[in-house]
Amino acid sequence: MNTSEIRPTSVPASALLSTWTAHDWRDGLKLDEVSALDRITARTCYSTYEIVIVSPVTGEILVRGGQFFPEFAPARLAGASLGGSLLKMRSLYVGFRMELALDGRVIITSPVRTLTVEPASVRAGELM
Repeated sequence: MNTSEIRPTSVPASALLSTWTAHDWRDGLKLDEVSALDRITARTCYSTYEIVIVSPVTGEILVRGGQFFPEFAPARLAGASLGGSLLKMRSLYVGFRMELALDGRVIITSPVRTLTVEPASVRAGELM
């Protein structure tokens, strides 16, 4: 008879779903919480990104910043991640990396340090 011993294995807390369901998600935003044409400035460890929301529902944006976006370019905000398999869809969070989809490629930034949101209505009021 062939027997094998089953031993418990340790799993990092970040790999557990319960860790993420209990996480305090106040240090960021979901695109469905902002409006089209709102502008987000995301400062990462190495770059500053300017993001104009085109469609909060689909994650379509215009982005400028970092080495891949010297000028505004259309992209899709896939979401926020820690570089692993967890992706908080169409979201940005301090401490997480931005994942941007562009022409079949995925650009992953360094971790976000700060986020600021400028509503489109603020700029529209300045023009009048």
